[in-house]
Amino acid sequence: MATLGERLGGVGRLGLGAPLMLLALLAMLVLPLPPLALDLLFTFNIALSLIVVMVAVYTPRPVDFASFPTILLLATLLRLALNVASTRVILLKGGEGTEAAGQVIEAFGQFVLGGNFAIGIVVFAILIIINFVVVTKGAGRVSEVSARFTLDAMPGKQMAIDADLNAGLISQEVARQRRADVAQEADFYGSMDGASKFVRGDAVAGILILFINILGGIIIGTTQHGMTFNDAANNYLLLSIGDGLVAQLPALLLSSAAAIVVTRANTAQDMGQQVFSQLFSNPRVLYIAAGVIAILGAIPGMPNLVFLGLASMLAGGAYLQSRKASELVVVGDEEQLASGGELPAPMEDRDLSWEDVPPVDLIALEVGYRLIPLVDRSQDGQLMGRIKGIRRKLSQEFGFLIQPVHIRDNLDLTPNQYRISLLGVIVAEAEVFPDRELAINPGKVFGSVAGTPTKDPTFHLDALWIDPLDREAAQGAGYTVVDAATVIATHLSQIFRDHAQRLIGYEEVQHLLDQLARQSPKLVESLLAAKTVPLGLLLKVLQNLLAEQVSIRDLRTIVEILAERAPKSQDSAVLTAAVRTALARSIVQDLVGADDELPLIALDPGLEQILHKSLQSSQGESIGIEPGLAERVQRSVTEAAAQQEAEGAPAVLVVAPEIRAWIASWLRGAVRNLTVLAFTEIPDNRRIRVVATVGKGG
Repeated sequence: MATLGERLGGVGRLGLGAPLMLLALLAMLVLPLPPLALDLLFTFNIALSLIVVMVAVYTPRPVDFASFPTILLLATLLRLALNVASTRVILLKGGEGTEAAGQVIEAFGQFVLGGNFAIGIVVFAILIIINFVVVTKGAGRVSEVSARFTLDAMPGKQMAIDADLNAGLISQEVARQRRADVAQEADFYGSMDGASKFVRGDAVAGILILFINILGGIIIGTTQHGMTFNDAANNYLLLSIGDGLVAQLPALLLSSAAAIVVTRANTAQDMGQQVFSQLFSNPRVLYIAAGVIAILGAIPGMPNLVFLGLASMLAGGAYLQSRKASELVVVGDEEQLASGGELPAPMEDRDLSWEDVPPVDLIALEVGYRLIPLVDRSQDGQLMGRIKGIRRKLSQEFGFLIQPVHIRDNLDLTPNQYRISLLGVIVAEAEVFPDRELAINPGKVFGSVAGTPTKDPTFHLDALWIDPLDREAAQGAGYTVVDAATVIATHLSQIFRDHAQRLIGYEEVQHLLDQLARQSPKLVESLLAAKTVPLGLLLKVLQNLLAEQVSIRDLRTIVEILAERAPKSQDSAVLTAAVRTALARSIVQDLVGADDELPLIALDPGLEQILHKSLQSSQGESIGIEPGLAERVQRSVTEAAAQQEAEGAPAVLVVAPEIRAWIASWLRGAVRNLTVLAFTEIPDNRRIRVVATVGKGG
């Protein structure tokens, strides 16, 4: 035989729970209920309110209780339906005695109030004031402000997610989940803003229903039941006040639950853990509070025993907290020593060897001493994991394995400084503050935030170092806010992109060939047997592709083209151009995705002829171009690329195949995020749209 829980679960799975509850509420509004049913429903209402309060207290994040606005509405409707049903019973059968409306209402009227109507009215008025003036009004204001700030902060949070995704810190699945969380948070606080109005309206309805019951009961008792005024007042006052208290107790509980939910911060702790950790974790605060209470307790006439006893308890709690903190420090030091291994042995008196000549690190990250916690896993440093995520994402994107980053501290750096080196050469330096967050201006913000002006180390955008408490305000103003670890990780990711060609060498190329041999053994066998493509030539072609942000994932196509063209030419530039033409579909797909339209920036035909003739006259080595014209061309391309970037489209310049390599090399350092394509590299399945012409009329 199925249990009650199984039956209720079956109803919920069938989607009948909410419709059945609404039908029951309508029935309560229309059909008279016996006193026993009223007792059961009033008891259920109180139990439901207690359950909701407990869930609100133990929910770590407000959005984890996303169904709360709906529950609040249903509970309010249930309470109002009960008020209507109890009013009907009180007015119909109130003349029969105080037990006519059920034992719950009678118990609240007799036991809680002692039968004294004046006390009942005072207690009911106090509950109404607490619920209506204090709890409900405050919760409604907090809901309104939270909803406004949450909606204002949505663009900044979305841009922060996109920044983490582009930096390789998170995957597509995690980004999708975070976007859903942001949308859910906005929906939740918007719903809470509306749901708080239900609670406020319920409090007003409770006041009106009480006075309607009292006035209507006295009139009905004296006119229809022939009761004296005193008897009618005795019965109907007790029943009305008992009914009001039975309804206001769950209302106060639900109002408190709403206030708890909207005033909670998003943490991984429930309310009890959060309050205790933030209120009683500082021994100094407890010592000061104990001293003040002890001084008050020493004043003559004060309840000395109570004050001094409480002061002793606070002082004892402060002592235990300080002792616990010192024990944690000792344990942390021991764990660090254990993980670090044995102490270094003294240097032996031995001759030098090749082991004393350390190799140059391919990729090195040096940090000042204040940044060590960011890379120390024992101190919850997140940077190591983020760098690993960047390496994984870019390895999949580029098509070869990026070697690990050698991280070490450097006392020659300033405390907040970090330095990135490739093959022993410094390529970037910057300063970050681990106790602050960087608010980056993406180009359009809607307000001002207090902070220290600076530049984003990666893209040199205007930014501010702000207090972490101002994060929500900065996101609401349109800033993209990231922490110090994300700043370093993003900078390192961009260094990888800008210097991808320097990260691949003979070892990486050999690994790529070994992998290709497992998939296409005949292709690699014929390539090695003919010996027309030396490993160095293959490496040079791959480096040329990576220098222009072209992925080498499709190694099979690259090797096939080289095997076909290498017998005719050993020029790496010629072979790179042939490979780029073969990879045209892949190159364009990485730029515009599945969109069949390719926006292009074109050169003026006259300018293109000048460049072409100049290249021919120099026998393909370089192009002689007048400095003023060169400056105008660079400026025009930069403006056109910025316009494309502002519209969310890729900046693509199309030129003749003969001058493509030189144009790409010339503009690479001058125009960021510009892709230079040859006419032969545009696939047949893409429609082209010229968005700007450079050099026209120049």
